[in-house]
Order: sequence, then structure tokens, then C-alpha cells
Amino acid sequence: MVLLFNPRAVGQGSPNYRIPNSILQIAASIHGCHDYHIVDGNRERDSWSQIKQSLESGSIKYFGVTVMPGPQLKEAIPISKQVKALFPEIIIIWGGYFASNQSEVILSSGYVDFCINGPGDHAFPTLIQCLEQKESFHQIHNLIYKDEKRQIIKTPKENLPDQDKLPDLPYRTLDKFYSIEGYLKRTHLGERTAAYHSSLGCPFKCSFCAVVPIYEARWRGKSAEKIYRDLKFLKEEYGADAVEFHDNNFFVSEQRTVDFCDLIKPEKMHWWGEGRIDTIDRYSDTSLENMRESGCKMIFFGAESGNDDLLANMDKGGRQSGQQILKFARRISRFEIIPEYSFVLGLPANDASEVKRNVQKEIDFIYRVKEANPKTEIIIYVYSPVPTKESALYKQISNAGFKFPQNLDDWLTPAWENFDLRKNPLTPWLTPSIVNLIQDFETVIHSYYPTSTDLRLTRHQRKIMRFVSSWRFRSRVFALPYELKLLQKFWLKYRQPEWEGF
Repeated sequence: MVLLFNPRAVGQGSPNYRIPNSILQIAASIHGCHDYHIVDGNRERDSWSQIKQSLESGSIKYFGVTVMPGPQLKEAIPISKQVKALFPEIIIIWGGYFASNQSEVILSSGYVDFCINGPGDHAFPTLIQCLEQKESFHQIHNLIYKDEKRQIIKTPKENLPDQDKLPDLPYRTLDKFYSIEGYLKRTHLGERTAAYHSSLGCPFKCSFCAVVPIYEARWRGKSAEKIYRDLKFLKEEYGADAVEFHDNNFFVSEQRTVDFCDLIKPEKMHWWGEGRIDTIDRYSDTSLENMRESGCKMIFFGAESGNDDLLANMDKGGRQSGQQILKFARRISRFEIIPEYSFVLGLPANDASEVKRNVQKEIDFIYRVKEANPKTEIIIYVYSPVPTKESALYKQISNAGFKFPQNLDDWLTPAWENFDLRKNPLTPWLTPSIVNLIQDFETVIHSYYPTSTDLRLTRHQRKIMRFVSSWRFRSRVFALPYELKLLQKFWLKYRQPEWEGF
């Protein structure tokens, strides 16, 4: 029997968890072949007690864990250590993009036996089959492990599988462990919002993106018909009335997007997805109008920077430029679709003064974005390095002295816990004053323009926030905004995808 574990990715008691699609995808790969049990840390007060109880039954042979950097490590590391210490015969298998990107330190920990490198739809069930039959697993694609000589072995990656030919996600089985209705949350999109993955990967190689080393500029999506059938099932079976697409890049194919819009339009389901500005800017006005009519309310865009030189330095690729970012903000406003623009501040430079100048330029550019389209939502990230080792940016940060932890337990320290939340990146070129500037600006702009996604804020509260922050925003005085932080502590929960269990 297989025990599949989704470590907690949201704060204790937080309602922001979503359907655990990653672990559900692995469950689908063994459904009907192996019995399995699912433990979702987001739905448990004490994940370890549930896991220990299952292991004590004596029927569990394999423990599969999906792991993103950040909050999930707080459960993934100590629980995996406990499993191996108390039940050393259990085979522990980690997946998720942390497992792919940090496999060497994971396998050197002594308590994780295998890492799945990318999609596990074929690798996971094949690995179990080989272990069951005591066969060699060196021919399994997408696998990382230590051989008899304790050398790290990375097997070749397989082509991305045909998404339409993969088995359906076992929603009804998940419903036996945790009610599906409990995952359908009230959001700005609808009363019962589902989470869904319609594609894998992205055809670009942005050097700040953690999935680039995994997918290597590859993308493959489900057909519009398959997406529609799945969402229709969630609507009819569990009452879903909206959907968040958690793809890395939902909008790669304009034709797929248009076909999906035509199919979903009669269902009256609002939806949200992530895309690139230069991709969707090539969409026709007819396509954008169709998206709005089909229920698209908001799109998350990686704007990253208004500086064309920095965009080139981070290997943004495509045709995105500062001017296009501004132009598209104006264009999409005609279709009543709200753009979410994320910006990455604090990239490496020759010295701290240059980093600070670049940050100030980005702040100035964000003001221009708000002038172009005041409804644009702004999300601020501090640059966190990712192990895209062949990129010029990674070489630059390595030369500056940045290193990832060499011990898996070090990822549990408070500083590294926040690392992938892009709030405390531990980069040597960022001084405390620069970090404070970024965070204080974020506080001011989110007070002057409270997010439309927060359903708890009343119109009266929004007016107060805007009034109190107006002098700071207009005079660009960001330092020490304690009065705004106090208001935000009680009123504002700015939407941050990294805390929502994506």
C-alpha cells in the first residue's frame, strides 16, 4: 500500500488551501493498481498522528511526498525523518519542484530514497513496480537516486506525456478522505472555487523561474474538450462555480484558449489563470472579448521589470518590454479583465548602490503602470535565486557568493523557510535598507490600492486605507509606514499565491 502525503502549505487554520492536484496526479497514476491512502496536511491538525497511525497498520510500503520549498518543508523534512527512524523499511519518495531542484542535498540526508525529477505520471508507478519485482530501475525516466556506490544517478527525462491520455484524477477517492466541498473556497471569482491544472511546463527559460530546470522550455496542455469535461464534472458533482488555473502558463495556445472559452461560456463559471504579456498581447481583440464573455475576470502576468536590460539579464525571452507592459495594461482594460502584474525587485548588480537605483526605477515604473491602468493589481517579489545552473544570472549570483544550503535540515531555519516566499532571499547584494525600501513600498501601494480579491474589506475600509496612505503614495515617502501596517494587520490580507497551496 502507498501513503501519499501533501505537507501543509498554508498557515494553521488558514482557509486558503485548494484541491491537492499534485498528490492527486500521483494517485491517478497508481489508481486501480495499488491501494493508497492520502493525508493532506492542509486539512489535518496533526499530520504526523494520521501518518503514524497508517504506518502502524503494517500495510504501508511506500511513502510519497510532494514538496515545494517554503512552508511545505516544515512538515516534509521532520515527518520524513520520523518515518525512516521508526519504520526504516518504508521506501520514501519525494516529488515536486523542490525534489527536482535540490535532489542532491535531499538524497544525502539519509532518509529520502528517491526523487522524482519532474512529472511522475510514469516514473512513480514504474518505480513501485520495479521495487516490487526487485528489478533494476536505472531505465526509469525522470528518476534521481543513489546507486550501490552512493553516487547520484539522474536518469534521462521523458517527453512530456499526452495530457489527454493520462488517467482522470480520482476526485471521488479523495472525497473519501477529505470532502471535495471543503476545497471549494469562496473567492473573488465565485462561491465555490476549484483549483485545476490544465498543462505542464512553459516554453520559455526565465532564469528566475524554479520550473525551468525541470521542464527545459517544454509545454504540453490538455485539450479544451478535456478541460471542459473535467470542470463540468466538478460543477455537477460538487457544485464548483469558478476555477483557478494553476498552470505555469495557461495561455500558450490562443486556439486552445478560444476553444475553451466557447465551451465553458454556457456554464457561467468565472476563471483566473497565469500567462505572459507578450503572448496574450498577440491575441486578437475578438479572442480577448471571448475570454471576458466566458468568465475570465483576472490574469496573473509576470511583468518582472520595466527595465529592458534587466529583462534580458533574467532571460525573460519572447518580446516583452517595458513599453509593451504599459501598452498592454491599457489594452486589456478595454475588456474588463483585471491584470495582475508581478515584479521581481532586487536582482544582482555590481554593488548595493546600483541595486538600490534599479529598485527605485522599478518603483517609478510601477507608478506608470498604475497610471496606465489603475485597476492593475501589483504583486512584489524580492529576487530569490533558483538553480538554473547554465544561466548567466545563476553564474552571476554564484560569483557574488550565494549558495544554497548543503544540509537538508538547514532549510528549516527561519531565514531559509522564507526563502522561496521571496521575502528574505539571503542574497549578499541586498542590504537591509534595500529590503526595507521594497517592503515599505509594498505596504504603501497595497494600502493606496487595496486588492480587489479581498472579500473581507468593505467599501468604507478601502476608503480609509486609501485616505490614510494617500500622502505617502503621492509624495513617495515609504519609510516606516507603521500606521499602514497596523491597518493591514487587522484589515488587509493581500493575495499572495505562494501562501495558497498552489
